[in-house]
Amino acid sequence: MRIPRSWVQPMARRIVEDLLRKKYIEPKVDREELINQTHDILLDELMVEDRLNEEVREILKQFEEEIENKRLDYKRLFDLTKQKLVRERNLIL
Repeated sequence: MRIPRSWVQPMARRIVEDLLRKKYIEPKVDREELINQTHDILLDELMVEDRLNEEVREILKQFEEEIENKRLDYKRLFDLTKQKLVRERNLIL
């Protein structure tokens, strides 16, 4: 995650407060519940890249011996694999 986890709750609160103040939304749950739901959504979206990175590590782990034997550039393979998955899944990072 590119931003500290501690920033997510204040971001969620500010987003909800701004939307309510400008009357862009009319919530069907209380304010705190809406903030908590927004927090969960933001956190999930912000962690997409973390989950992808872990998946790429697992994929490359299957080829660990080959990577070492052929002295391949792990960082380059990591980046290429990640780019491929991003394209295939239409992810926005």
